[in-house]
Amino acid sequence: MRTESEPVLKELRGIDRGILRTETLLVLALSLGASGFSALISFIGSLTKPGGLKDQAATLNGSYAPGRPWLDLAWQLFGIATALVPVLLVAHLLTREGAPGLRVLGFDRSRPLWDLGRGALVAAGIGSAGLAFYLAARATGFNLTVVPEALPDVWWKFPVLLLSAVQNSVVEEVIVLAYLLRRLDQLGWSPMAALLASSVLRGSYHLYQGIGGFIGNVVMGVVFVLAYRRWGRVGPLVVAHALLDIVAFGGYALLAGRVGWLPTP
Repeated sequence: MRTESEPVLKELRGIDRGILRTETLLVLALSLGASGFSALISFIGSLTKPGGLKDQAATLNGSYAPGRPWLDLAWQLFGIATALVPVLLVAHLLTREGAPGLRVLGFDRSRPLWDLGRGALVAAGIGSAGLAFYLAARATGFNLTVVPEALPDVWWKFPVLLLSAVQNSVVEEVIVLAYLLRRLDQLGWSPMAALLASSVLRGSYHLYQGIGGFIGNVVMGVVFVLAYRRWGRVGPLVVAHALLDIVAFGGYALLAGRVGWLPTP
């Protein structure tokens, strides 16, 4: 895969840059760009609410229909499925461009063990540092109390958490990392400007968690961009993100209220 701007620019072959720019903005508006604005509004609401940030909670996976488990499950699956539609749109746009769909981004099954191994290493490094940073940010009042899951204790709880983790990782890494960098390369952005754009966007849609959530995810974005540029594949980063979320969601479900160091509302 080519990730440098010069070779990618040759692939445009007359495609209007204005159309490409509009396409990119629309994809973001339908996905994580819109989430960034939503997170900003939520953060402003938290800042203007009486009490400190750490006394407020940000729930990631909550119930849509409390007391009605089958209806709740239907809503959970619907939300996961519809969140993946922008990824399908990206695959369509890349194919229309003449590229081999998501394979051009390194999201395929051609190197599963390679992707899994590197993804696990990235997750191990980021996971421990990320948890320590979150606990410090919350203790100093820069972060809300993050509640990774608040689902009822029903049979589908852990399968849904697993699907949610995979959905998050696929959407974020395909769109905000691989697709966005490809488009910014094609539009002539410098590698540093593209790195900053991708990383700040990643931080923006985590702002609802507080300042700590924003900063931590910007740093994670920088690491992921550098890794993607080096490896030319988004697969390992999808694996890393999925593992981070699986551990966060599942770990909270198992440990919340049972250990003293894990903050709860």
